[in-house]
Amino acid sequence: MKKKQIISKNYLEKIPVANGELRWETTPEGKVDLLIENTGFFNRVAQKLFAKPPITYVHLDDMGSFVWPLMDGKRNIIELGRLVEEHFGESAHPLYERLVKFFQILDSYRFIEWK
Repeated sequence: MKKKQIISKNYLEKIPVANGELRWETTPEGKVDLLIENTGFFNRVAQKLFAKPPITYVHLDDMGSFVWPLMDGKRNIIELGRLVEEHFGESAHPLYERLVKFFQILDSYRFIEWK
């Protein structure tokens, strides 16, 4: 049986900010795409030899697309969670577990910074 993960209150009080070097755009469907430039020697070699694209698109889901533009450097994860719950209701639950995992993934790829 898997133990339920305990989320630190300090983590929920962190304020996420989008990485300033990262570009993003909103699709006509209202989804957010993060544009990752594939730079560097090995990426250039892969682009020439294996026809890899110069830009990789990371497509966020509904909740991620809702949260991304709200990361203004003023709202912490608790406040973002309240906005997500107002917008998505019960379908967002387990709310804070999902949000924490979302921000952990974004942080691991350096898509966000913490204020």
